[in-house]
Parts: sequence; structure tokens; C-alpha cells
Amino acid sequence: MHRSRPARTLLMTLAALTALTTTACGNTQDPNDDEPAPATSPRDRPTTSRSAPQPPSSSPADGTDAGACTDGNCEIAVTEPVTIRFPAPGDAGRATLSVTKVGPNEIEYEVKSGNNRSNGGASGPGQGCLTYLRDRGSGNSCGTLDPARPSPRPGAVVIQATTGTDGTALLHIVSP
Repeated sequence: MHRSRPARTLLMTLAALTALTTTACGNTQDPNDDEPAPATSPRDRPTTSRSAPQPPSSSPADGTDAGACTDGNCEIAVTEPVTIRFPAPGDAGRATLSVTKVGPNEIEYEVKSGNNRSNGGASGPGQGCLTYLRDRGSGNSCGTLDPARPSPRPGAVVIQATTGTDGTALLHIVSP
């Protein structure tokens, strides 16, 4: 009887490991879907894994001029809270991006457009958030990001905020 107990334990352990491996390898997202699903809370936000993070560009295309973003296309560095207004997608008028917190490896912001609101926040080296703002809603994806300019999306304004180790965050706003 002592021999069957270890064999039974081994079989149960192998069955549990097989179940865990199968679950861990599952992918419910369409591999062709580049846009994140809207997240309902910070713990539900998916992380984005890309190439090794790099520090923000030392000379963003538009420097620190938040006024360069009023047309909906810019790359700026921010070191303190700032509010930026730019064209919203569709017929929603103007959208507002309010950076509420910036620090070493940290950024928090809120985006408003019509009745839509979206919050983003990241902390840690190479961390950031992407917000896809559409005329009928928005979605966030936060995690490790490459600070390179995001690609434009039809019908969406893309906002990317990437943390910097020196307390400077890099913001991209990309309109279609």
C-alpha cells in the first residue's frame, strides 16, 4: 500500500501541472488585434510587453511646449501637471488631457471627451500607458512600453505617456 500512495501523488501532481501549463499558455486575444480592450479598473488593465524599455528621448520633437499639442499631434516632455486641449475624434468637439502627477518613473493622467473619461497611470522604469480615445468610448493599456511614437489609428486619437527616471515623462498624442 505504501507504493500506491506515492504513485497516486505523482499522478495528481502531473495532472495539476498539465492543467496549469495549459491555462498559462492560453491566449484569448486575437493575435491580429493590436488595440487593447477597455479596462474597467487598474487591476484589469493588461500589460503590454514589447522590446526592452528605453529612457524617454532627450529631445522630444516639440520640446516642452504643451501648446504644440492643440492640433492633436505632438511629442512633448512634461515635468509637472499640465492640461492640454486638442480635437476629439468624430464630432465630440475638444478633448482634454490632464496630467495630474509626474515624478521619477511615475505619471498619472485623465482624458475627457464629451461624456467619456479615461484614467491612466504608471510607475516604474520604462512603464507607461496607451489610451485609445474614440467618439464612442476609450480604452487603456498600461505596462512596459517603448517610448517610440505610437502609430495612428483610424477614428481614434492615441495618447501614450511613458515614465522617465529623471522625473520627466514623454507624452505622444497622435490623431488620424
